[in-house]
Amino acid sequence: MYLKPLIQNINSLKHLNKIDSNAILILQNGKFFKGIGLGFQGTATGEVCFNTSITGYQEIISDPSYAEQIINFTFPHVGNVGTNKEDHESDKIWTKGVIVNSEITSPSNYRALKHLDVWLKKNKIVGITGIDTRNLTNFIRDQGAPKGTISFLNKKKINIKKLLKITQKWGGLKNLDLAQKVSTKKNYTWKGLKTWKKGTGYVKNNKKKFHVIAIDYGIKKNILRYFSEFDCRVTVVSCKNSAEDIMKLKPNGIFLSNGPGDPAATGKYAIPIVKELIKKNLPVFGICLGHQILALTLGAKTQKMSLGHRGANHPVKNLINGRVEITSQNHGFEVVKSSLKKNIQITHQSLFDNSIEGIRLKNKPVYSVQYHPESNPGPQDSVYLFKEFIKNMKKNAQKKRY
Repeated sequence: MYLKPLIQNINSLKHLNKIDSNAILILQNGKFFKGIGLGFQGTATGEVCFNTSITGYQEIISDPSYAEQIINFTFPHVGNVGTNKEDHESDKIWTKGVIVNSEITSPSNYRALKHLDVWLKKNKIVGITGIDTRNLTNFIRDQGAPKGTISFLNKKKINIKKLLKITQKWGGLKNLDLAQKVSTKKNYTWKGLKTWKKGTGYVKNNKKKFHVIAIDYGIKKNILRYFSEFDCRVTVVSCKNSAEDIMKLKPNGIFLSNGPGDPAATGKYAIPIVKELIKKNLPVFGICLGHQILALTLGAKTQKMSLGHRGANHPVKNLINGRVEITSQNHGFEVVKSSLKKNIQITHQSLFDNSIEGIRLKNKPVYSVQYHPESNPGPQDSVYLFKEFIKNMKKNAQKKRY
């Protein structure tokens, strides 16, 4: 039996407007939205961004890349399929808060175990509902992603001036190293579950043809599941593990994971490690933050974007074969095109804003993409990138390296 959330019995937004608000979202410029509290009672400050996906809210909220961020969902019916124990992208939830438009209905899905409101409470995520998310999205589109604070204090008076001061005082994501915060503290081997399939769910894979070392900057579990799908043993290591220690594990390939924060802030420790690994002529594959760190290692620069890319419908052009891929994305920083060295080839480009979506080192099996080819749920147009990495590792495994 599901526990009823605070707003479960509200039948419409018209009805919602008649109810006294008990939560507020306030932005750094003083603009605020009053609504109904959702999830954990408390106050949370972070960068307010929007995500345009219509499915996968549990995976989105549990993605470590959202550390220090508040997610505004543009799709109004968030929460309608409940939550389950299997679709987490991380064991710990790093998202600061969530914003949804409409009241959450009772879950309607055969896999649902908990109502989203209950799940948010358990994971101590502050939320707000019943606000004009379209208005907020338009503001972010026009003004850029602002700093914001959600406060849900059921029986306390909302102090707008105090919340505005808290919001403005927060430093923001620029120059913030979050990879160290979310990275594993202890190396571990992935337990070998493959990607989810209807009828069988998550199935264990006992075939381990190749050994991948995944450097964890905030890795998503579905990336690990994809490597299992392709018969890989994956050892996940801390983002500060030395290249020497990584090489002792005898990898066939190196994976640079996704993650949160400013990629340039990771430079002191990440760049020397990746630089040494590239010298070993191992196949290297990076996604999202891993893509940005690879670019920095190769001498390029990164910068903060005004809006960022967050959603499951982003068109990207493959500049090698001319095809267009629909992709899932979640990032607020980008590689600066003018900073790329001559030995780097741009392989993919965004059709929204022409930003760089993929690069390749011309003389080595080293490449990365800004988007998420492992998205699930989401488009799977780009799974070939994993296959290419497997192919490169197969070549590497045939060499007598050790």
